[in-house]
Amino acid sequence: MMLRSGRRRGTGLARTMARTALVAGTAQTVAGRVAMRQQAANVKKDAAQGTAASPGMLTDEVVDQLKKLAELRDAGVLSDKEFSAKKAKLLP
Repeated sequence: MMLRSGRRRGTGLARTMARTALVAGTAQTVAGRVAMRQQAANVKKDAAQGTAASPGMLTDEVVDQLKKLAELRDAGVLSDKEFSAKKAKLLP
């Protein structure tokens, strides 16, 4: 096989692999952005309809707060009584 002057063998394959990786990365980024926009649109639509979170449902924010309170209780910063009082305020 004759090689053109100044080109190494395998350069075409490396270039193709780099181009494929670039296209795949771009597609993944675009898909992620589309998914985020769709999720945001659904949240807005649910909020407009008044179905965002039912009163009996725990949100991620409440769960995170409960975890932090539990960590403080386990570390001895909060007593069991204080933990129970704060937990009662957070839960529906």
